[in-house]
Amino acid sequence: MPSYRELPEARVWVQREFPSIPNDHFRVTSDPARYNCISWAADDTKRWWWPAFGRFWPGPPVPFTDTVAAFIAAFQTKNYQPCAFDTTIEPGYDKIVIYATVFDEVKHMARQIRDSEWSWTSKLGPGYDIGHKELNDIQGPKYGHAVQMLKRPQQRPVAVKQKEKRRHR
Repeated sequence: MPSYRELPEARVWVQREFPSIPNDHFRVTSDPARYNCISWAADDTKRWWWPAFGRFWPGPPVPFTDTVAAFIAAFQTKNYQPCAFDTTIEPGYDKIVIYATVFDEVKHMARQIRDSEWSWTSKLGPGYDIGHKELNDIQGPKYGHAVQMLKRPQQRPVAVKQKEKRRHR
């Protein structure tokens, strides 16, 4: 059985949903899964993040709305802060980007990755995760435009934390 990366239907689905993305500007990195792009940006694949009943959303004082300000507040609970819009990889920092419409309605988020070819990673709704080269690869009517960047000091990988915990037992 071929993996999702080898399935032409995965690439066809991405290009159908995002017709402006050049064929050489993305790679499919996972099968469809039960988390969304906000969860993926938050590095939480266990819960679907969204300000709606029945979904996970940080509690008060984070506003229960889909505005850019509410999403900034939600990610401040994960130590992210608004920063200058600089897409270069900054050693020691994790960066995420909020996409929104001209009406301040959040539609998507992407996370920067440290890969020589793919700079960003996105979860495409209920579909695939992709690596993509540019933020504007997925901009357009479906997701709006990249409007706000946030960053935090880089978090240590979970594997490192688990090794340290075992050493201290």
